[in-house]
Parts: sequence; structure tokens; C-alpha cells
Amino acid sequence: QVQLVESGGGLVQPGGSLRLSCAASGSIISIDDMDWYRQAPGKQREFVATITKGGSTNYAASVKGQFTISRDNAKNTVYLQMNSLKPEDTAVYYCNARITSRQTMGLTSREYWGQGTQVTVSS
Repeated sequence: QVQLVESGGGLVQPGGSLRLSCAASGSIISIDDMDWYRQAPGKQREFVATITKGGSTNYAASVKGQFTISRDNAKNTVYLQMNSLKPEDTAVYYCNARITSRQTMGLTSREYWGQGTQVTVSS
């Protein structure tokens, strides 16, 4: 069973930093793009950043220059370094990845979501 597990969220003061991690586990053959999304209270889930297997990145305009996405392919893990955090960055952060895995019926390629990690920016 493939799982994505996020960690690293918490409460931070404005201007502070956090580093989120998302580790994939299970019978993984390969992982394509790995993404971060976030959902603030009362709002729709929105794209934050993406990284390809080769390391190319893309960011939402609202976080460009503030957040940095990276990945460790050997560890099947994606990271999100968040600096200069603002109250409007408060949200549940989710990772997403398309993963090819070995299942009982053969190879399967599908999207997986993590359970989310809460980031609260407040003084």
C-alpha cells in the first residue's frame, strides 16, 4: 500500500521559517512529479509548487521567491522550505505525487495525496 506522509508543520511567528517533508512509502517503482498544495480555512485547495523527477521546479506566483521545493529521489521524499512566513500562509499543506507501484494485480500508476500538515503563522 503506497502512502504519502507529511511532517514538519506547526505554529510559527510571522517572518519565521518551516521545512515540510513528505515521504512516500510502499512498493514504489517510480515517482513522477511531486507537488505541494495548501488549503486555507474557507478556501479551495490551491497549488503551491511542483518538482519533476529531474529537479525542474515551478511555483505559484504567491510563493515564488519565498518557498523552495526540493526532493531526494533516493528517499522518495519531497521538501518545502518556507521562509518569511506570513499569516496568509496559514493553511493545511498537502503533498501530491503520481506514483507507479507494484500491486497484487500488477503495476499501477495513480495520484496519491498525503493526509496534510497544519501550518499556522501567528504572533
